[in-house]
Amino acid sequence: MAARTRSLVAYAHVADVERSIGFYADLGFKVKHTVVPQGYGAPIWAWLESDKANLMVGQASGPVDASQQAILFYLYCDDIRRARAALVALGHVPGAITYPFYMPGGECRLEDPDGYVLMLAQIEAAAPE
Repeated sequence: MAARTRSLVAYAHVADVERSIGFYADLGFKVKHTVVPQGYGAPIWAWLESDKANLMVGQASGPVDASQQAILFYLYCDDIRRARAALVALGHVPGAITYPFYMPGGECRLEDPDGYVLMLAQIEAAAPE
């Protein structure tokens, strides 16, 4: 019998946990838990959540090389155009919305401060404008 997985949460090593908390707040994430060891002035780990999405970020033990971040995080939203516009208004630079065959609702690319690639996506096709 195979093991039964109940849930999966990504854990990303980051250069600055507070900076990542701020970045992901612009994507709707709120801090659920943090760890600030005695003698530290800032968290070295945080659990972030937004609706059904969860992400852990932890202080990297060495430099974070954006070119070595070989993983994609898909963040699903109800309205890709509205989500992209909100991010632009907050000063982020997401890529153009594309409509590949596997994502009829559209998707766009955004990199977090450590170079992790976030694909914002809308599964179902949007209503015509």
